[in-house]
Amino acid sequence: MWSSPNKLRAKGIIGMNRRNIRYIGRYNSRRLYPLVDDKLKTKLLAHEYGITTPALIGTVTTQFGVKQVTRMVTDHRGFVIKPAKGSGGKGILVIEHVEGDTYIKPSGARLEREDLERHVSNILSGLYSLGGSPDIALVEALINFDVTLSEYTYEGVPDIRVIVFKGYPVMAMMRLSTAASDGKANLHQGAVGVGLDIATGTALRGVQFDRPRNDHPDTGHELASLRIPGWETLLTLAASCYEMTGLGYLGTDMVLDREHGPMLLELNARPGLAIQMANGEGLRPRLDLIERQPEGADVAKRVAFAQQHFARRGELQEPPTVAEPDRLAVGALDT
Repeated sequence: MWSSPNKLRAKGIIGMNRRNIRYIGRYNSRRLYPLVDDKLKTKLLAHEYGITTPALIGTVTTQFGVKQVTRMVTDHRGFVIKPAKGSGGKGILVIEHVEGDTYIKPSGARLEREDLERHVSNILSGLYSLGGSPDIALVEALINFDVTLSEYTYEGVPDIRVIVFKGYPVMAMMRLSTAASDGKANLHQGAVGVGLDIATGTALRGVQFDRPRNDHPDTGHELASLRIPGWETLLTLAASCYEMTGLGYLGTDMVLDREHGPMLLELNARPGLAIQMANGEGLRPRLDLIERQPEGADVAKRVAFAQQHFARRGELQEPPTVAEPDRLAVGALDT
């Protein structure tokens, strides 16, 4: 299931070294990192630029304020608690609904007030933050994701990752939560990644645990029919994050809310490389093409360029078929 470095290079696969030196090091000024490493700063910046994000219920900044978290969420049926400086989905606690003094996770697990307070206290102490530094706990309203996506996810909100380079959306995937990922849309924890055609927002291929996948492991629903509604609006939102942050190489994570449409969830100045697995294609040819483009194109022109030049035809079939063995393993990408 592994492939040689030469074969990976031939497919345009980039590894961590090239990503870090050629793209992140060259196009991302370190002084801009705090804008995306801190989710609270990202949310406030997005508000300035008119970009919709999940509603902020409140923040907890000190251990003294931990006892106030249950009062903060009294009038909310569901909510999310997350670290401002967390990464990789660590420290995110989703409460789907409340029954009296009991807080119910999407999995059905029941938490008490003390559990919530302990989780918030751990966030403040830096248990989930980058570098273990003291952190802030954000409490956000629960996202009501688009009902058309309900059969493609399990006990969690699916999100869309778009890699944006110099303001051009270059590659995209949807991450579908599973029982294995505990309802979180994180590939390393067992979520399903579905590569998306930049031109149309339709499914290309699916992977889970580095293996091809044609259906959702929990719902059994096939992936070939997946199509993201409001795709061009979502791409425009992703591309506009270039002007918002000034970062040239960026991962944008978005969700589709049934009332508000595409919403920005968070940004990442060091986006992972598994998106190449989900798409069955390397990033390098697309990044090389973007580097050859003249500066100054506006958002609409950048989105149109990406849709024209990066269109793909999906490998997923209807009805589902047995997947061919895949020669790209995520371990080979992290070199």
